[in-house]
Amino acid sequence: MEAEVDKLELMFQKADSDLDYIQYRLEYEIKTNYPDSAGEKSPVTLLKEISAIKSRYQTLYTRFKLVAVEQQETKSRICATVNKTMNMIQQLQTQTDLELSPLTEEEKNAAEQLKSHMPDS
Repeated sequence: MEAEVDKLELMFQKADSDLDYIQYRLEYEIKTNYPDSAGEKSPVTLLKEISAIKSRYQTLYTRFKLVAVEQQETKSRICATVNKTMNMIQQLQTQTDLELSPLTEEEKNAAEQLKSHMPDS
């Protein structure tokens, strides 16, 4: 999960960098091609809209980061709880001398998926 968060964070950073570059290029093009465009809506307004979009993007990124952290913490707590429960069941089975039946394929798959999401794996 941490790798996914890092990958998304890099994507957000790249997008932010791309927006900076686009804004720089637009400013350059406007200065070069429209030196007397004072008061015209299109080029100047576009630059202001890009700044507003960038601001909304940064707000979204901040929210994403908080959600990603919460998601990772929740996932870790769930995995720890399931792991403790599995250990308790195994202890109870051992203490009561119950004969363990072999896991079904579905149970084996679920156990493997759980192990792959454990922080210690």
